[in-house]
Parts: sequence; C-alpha cells; structure tokens
Amino acid sequence: MSAARRGAAGKAVATAPVLAEGPKEPATKAPVRRRRAAGAPATAAEKAIAAPSKRRRPAAPRSYAVELVRMALYDVGRSIDLKKAAALLPGTAGMRILRRRDTPGSLTMPTPLCVDLRSGPQKAFADEAIEGFAAMARVYDEGVISIVVRLRVNATLEELHGLEGRPLSPGIQSLDSYTDGRYRAILEQLEPAVSQDHYDTERMEKEAYTAFCFADVGGAPADFVIENARALTTLLSGEPWDAPIHDSQVRKSMSNPYSYSDADLAVFDMDKCLIIDAERDYEDLLLITELANYQFLELRTLDRLLDRWLDEAEDDVNAFYNKKPRKGGKRRSRKIRTGALQRKLAVIQALRLDALFILENLENSAKIIGDYFLGSVYEHLCGIFNTAGWTRSVERRLDALQNVYEIVKGDKNERTMLVLEIVFIVVCIIPIIQFALNS
Repeated sequence: MSAARRGAAGKAVATAPVLAEGPKEPATKAPVRRRRAAGAPATAAEKAIAAPSKRRRPAAPRSYAVELVRMALYDVGRSIDLKKAAALLPGTAGMRILRRRDTPGSLTMPTPLCVDLRSGPQKAFADEAIEGFAAMARVYDEGVISIVVRLRVNATLEELHGLEGRPLSPGIQSLDSYTDGRYRAILEQLEPAVSQDHYDTERMEKEAYTAFCFADVGGAPADFVIENARALTTLLSGEPWDAPIHDSQVRKSMSNPYSYSDADLAVFDMDKCLIIDAERDYEDLLLITELANYQFLELRTLDRLLDRWLDEAEDDVNAFYNKKPRKGGKRRSRKIRTGALQRKLAVIQALRLDALFILENLENSAKIIGDYFLGSVYEHLCGIFNTAGWTRSVERRLDALQNVYEIVKGDKNERTMLVLEIVFIVVCIIPIIQFALNS
C-alpha cells in the first residue's frame, strides 16, 4: 500500500463518526463450529482457510553482463630497448586508437610492444558465471611493463564486489597473482633489453587499476547509476557490499560522470572506474585510463629515486664537512676527500640531467591536450591522481640537487682561491726575507 493510501486510510479511521449508543442488547453466543462428518465435502470457507496464503516473493537481484578489465603496470628500469625486446618476445608495435568521439587527428600516443598472452574462451574456471578470459602485455620504452587481463562475467552487483581477488581456476588464485606471475616471466625474458643506469630500485613500483565495463543495464545509464548509487560507490571504493557508506561519499563518487551520448556513461575513481556502453565501444577509454596510470607510476618512481639520490648527496656532504650523518644514513669511518666528493656530485649531476630527460619524455609520450572528450577524461584522471602535484615534487627535488651541486662547487672554488692567495703571499714574502737577510 502506498504512503498516500496509508495516509488516506488512517485519516478515514480517525474521522469516522461515532454512533450514539442505544440500549444494549443481550450478547449473542458465537456460533459453535460443528465438525463435519467424515467423507463430507469441505465447504468453500473451509477450503479458503486451509489454502496456503500466496505472498509475493522479493525479486531476485538482476545479473549483468560485465567485462572486468584489470591493469597492472610495473616499473622495471630506466628504459627498454624495444628492438631487442621484439626479438626476445614476439609481438606487434604500437597501440591503435580510433579517431572518434571528436578526437583530433593530431593526438599522439606511445608506441609500446604489444604481446598477446592468453586469448579465447577458457572453460576451466571455478565459477560458472565466467564466460571468457584474455590477457596481453604492453612493453613501454620508458621502462614500464603493463599486464592487462580481461574477464567477462554474468554477475549481480553484490557478486562483483571483490571479484578480482577471488580464485578463478586451480591455476589462477586471483587476478593479482596471475598478473604478478606473468610480469616476472616477461621480465626474465626481457632482461637483456632492460637498461638500469643508476635506476636500480630497492623495491618494485606497481600501479593497479580496475575497470567494470557494463554492456546492458536495462535502461538509461544515468538512471541505472542513480538507482544503484550506493552499491556502485562501494564497488568503486573497494568496500564490502553492505558497507555503511555515508551519503556525502556517494555524492562525491557519483558527482562527475562522463558521457558522450545518451547510451554511454563513465565514472572514475582512484583505483577503479565504471563504464556503461551497450555496444561495448570503450577501448579508447581504457587506453586513456592506462596512459594516465602509466604517467602516475613514472612520476611516483622518479620522485622516490630523486629522494634517494638527495639522501646520498646529504650523506656525502656531511662526510665532507665531518658532520654526523642523517638519521638512518651510512656512517663513515673517515672524512671524505674533496676529489671523491667532486666525483660523487658529478654523478649526481648526471643523474639530475637524466631525470630531467625522463620527465620531458614522459610529458611528450602522449600529447593529450585539448577540449575534446578523451582530453577531458584524461585531465580528470590526472586530477584524481594529482599528477601536477607529483610533477611539482619532482621539480623541487631536481632544484634541490642543483643547489647542492652549486653550493659544494662554490665552496670548493673558495677553498682553491684561499690556497692560491696563500701561495702568492708566500712567493712574494720569500724574496723579501732573503733580501733582508743578505743585507
């Protein structure tokens, strides 16, 4: 019963006229229910009482055709020689993006080496809802390996929560374990083509992102998002299905959707995104998402490397001035010599120049600039990842390295001039002393 009907019924009961009380009649006894004889046919009233009540069962949650796309990007070194990599690992060069959704022809994209890892329908899955599985790798010349896994399923919104962490088959315990295993196997094959150049990292840098691509949601994509806003928010934020998400978080997650037509919609978050397209025409969005994660990973890695190089420069400068090393730094048994310090700072200066080139190549790898649909999506993703903030952090560390180099260089020049002045004075005084003694 609707709220309006409930209100009307309540009002009718409250305002019903009260009948005047007349003389009370003697109470009549309730009729005694007689047992019907054995074999006698049941009356209609008895059949109605004996019949089970027919109640409406709640509708079962709807299943959706969803393609789960899991991207895992790994930074492996300073650069990868793609010519050597193509000889070691067969693949095709470049990535194609169709010039559509008002995308200009001047758009430039990276040209990685693409390798098909596993394609076609796979039937040895633990879950019958899984319809297909495919995987590929992309090798970028800036030292990044990307593993992309695509999983087609029929599942409810509740079943999609945590799907990337569930066992898929006896050989695949989770999507993350599969991507990590494929990454190690590819890196072992490509090791001769990987260049480190002072880029050796203490730990592996990784960036993972998941896209939930819906084919048909039974109506307009905008209506689907509004009706299931809370469930989609928990899905994108990585929370459990029944997590008590506040309304402010729901509004924040669903507040900035992107649509090019009435039949498609995309919502992006920090680690996951939602794409709705009945025609499954979302390859360009997936490529733009991967490129944004690629830039984010490179900036984080470069920032950490510069931080480590600054720590080494600080230890060397403290050793040069015979100061205590920083907390956690290396203790030196003796004071470092000027020549050794100069050689170390020359290496750091070379690393600084190398980092400048890395930053420039990263910005030039993809020219996605302009007021068009994919450009807007790319700028939105960069805003979510705060790539501008990471770029400023890298530039500050580059300036700090330059300042350390100039300060030590200036101090060395001052010491050299002091020594020259002393030598000059000594050279001038010795003849005067000799002349005085002879006279």
